[in-house]
Amino acid sequence: MELENIVANTVLLKAREVGGGKRKGRSKKWKEILKFPHVSLCADLRKTLERDYTSLCDRQPVGRELFRQFCQTRPDLQRCMRFLSNVTDFEVSPDEQRKESADEIIGTFLRAQSPDYVPEIGEAHTSRCLNSLDNSPCRELFSDCVRALHQYLSTSPFLSYQESMYFDRFLQWKWLERRAVTKDTFRQYRVLGKGGFGEVCACQVRATGKMYACKKLEKKRIKKRKGESMALNEKQILERVNSRFVVSLAYAYETKEALCLVLTIMNGGDLKFHIYNMGSSGFTEERVVLYAAEICCGLQHLHQEDIVYRDLKPENLLLDDNGHIRLSDLGLAVMIPKGEMIRGRVGTVGYMAPEVIRNERYRLSPDWWGMGCLIYEMTAGHSPFRARKERVRREEVEKRIQEEEEEYSEKFTEDAKGICQMLLSKDPRLRLGCGERGAEEVKTHMFLKHVNFKRLEAGILEPSFVPDPRAVYCKDVLDIEQFSTVKGVNLDQTDSDFYTKFSTGSVAIPWQHEMIETECFQELNVFGPNGTKSPDLDWNQFPAPPKRSLLHRIFRRQPHDYTIGSNNTNPKGTSHPNTSFSVTSDYS
Repeated sequence: MELENIVANTVLLKAREVGGGKRKGRSKKWKEILKFPHVSLCADLRKTLERDYTSLCDRQPVGRELFRQFCQTRPDLQRCMRFLSNVTDFEVSPDEQRKESADEIIGTFLRAQSPDYVPEIGEAHTSRCLNSLDNSPCRELFSDCVRALHQYLSTSPFLSYQESMYFDRFLQWKWLERRAVTKDTFRQYRVLGKGGFGEVCACQVRATGKMYACKKLEKKRIKKRKGESMALNEKQILERVNSRFVVSLAYAYETKEALCLVLTIMNGGDLKFHIYNMGSSGFTEERVVLYAAEICCGLQHLHQEDIVYRDLKPENLLLDDNGHIRLSDLGLAVMIPKGEMIRGRVGTVGYMAPEVIRNERYRLSPDWWGMGCLIYEMTAGHSPFRARKERVRREEVEKRIQEEEEEYSEKFTEDAKGICQMLLSKDPRLRLGCGERGAEEVKTHMFLKHVNFKRLEAGILEPSFVPDPRAVYCKDVLDIEQFSTVKGVNLDQTDSDFYTKFSTGSVAIPWQHEMIETECFQELNVFGPNGTKSPDLDWNQFPAPPKRSLLHRIFRRQPHDYTIGSNNTNPKGTSHPNTSFSVTSDYS
């Protein structure tokens, strides 16, 4: 059966090479699938869409691109866009270039005598910026200026944008985004692994060629295990978080047998595989520092939404094609109400914090303990409270966590040892990351002192290790244990109501990123000549009727398709000479 595995891997690798072909993995009918509706079909969407500047013009990628295109048509707004673009470049510039870059921005956009002066920022913000530059040009130097400029853009420019063809085009993209999603939206490939309620397989969007991982939750298995709230909780949390360091949910749909979550595909395998199966156990400090920084950012983005992850372990950290990691499997994550604490003895043996083991109340502290465990394991080549392949009872591991101090070998530098000790503090009140500054406490530790987090979050930093693009980092198809058939479970109307709540189709931001990354946006977002409206954007031009094939017209034509009106007809159906007729047809 080795042949079956070779075939499955070959087909998957071929699908992953989407950049090589002329269509880049897209269906032959991709333009038909992504054909814009006539703008008149977006009239209801225009009425109901929430007019929030930050959401429509900054957070949503397609909306941001179209708003910038609109601004390029007005000289006063062109300066605003150039300023924002220059500040973005400044924030991700290397430390040694920051002062020079800041001087150039100030001279170009904040000096009244400059032809590109941006008065909308205001003199107060400009003065504060100049004072800060003299002290130290930190990466947040222009933050106040950017906020002031966005405040201005959210007023009259935003109102003008909403009356432009660029906003109408945004409505067309939103119309496409909100269409129904079914299994036919995707091509399915080999099984990659299994989750608690079903298997995970690779899939590809037919229209764009983008690869994803499809996590299937079998309906009957969910009901048998009473897992509805857990499944919906994971889906809602994934939907809420938009982070480069947490797997993204792009689609949620249902089939007859399963609920499906379509997630970021991580082709590089999990961290556990790389720690223990790629030569000697553990990583170099350079690699540990990068992964630790990315874990820290992922946790920070979850914590900003009051979400505690609760299951940090090497198996849940996945590598992408470029060697960056993301947190995955948010099945145990939970949202904590503002100002409250929760209790829950959940997690994985060996990685649970002392307060979790003792079933005490907590907020976000277990995640920083988990990060300490991971930095230790990536450095030492084994977890802090259990040796590699050591057979030990759960109770013993939990006793060690609560009572014993971890040991440090010569593999640990002083900074690595220091951050582990502070993250593995048994008292959460003293633990690094648990103070008022949260993740910022961890980011400023000496172990991470050389990480430029702005460049990291922009995806500019290059990892020292990149997975082999020709490898499939998962078990052989036949080695992945199959689920048994669920018997004795019947689905009813209550279940259907839950499935409707779950199957919400495309998720806005990931879907729009997909359109831009796969260059579909660039190829389809075309207007008329010389900046005029294309016919599909003309509210006064009625949309053309859909084209029907010759066979359709011949065989589907029925007598009732015609309505014949006459001023004077006789019972035999013949007309008098002066009779006038009006003939209408569905096929005219």
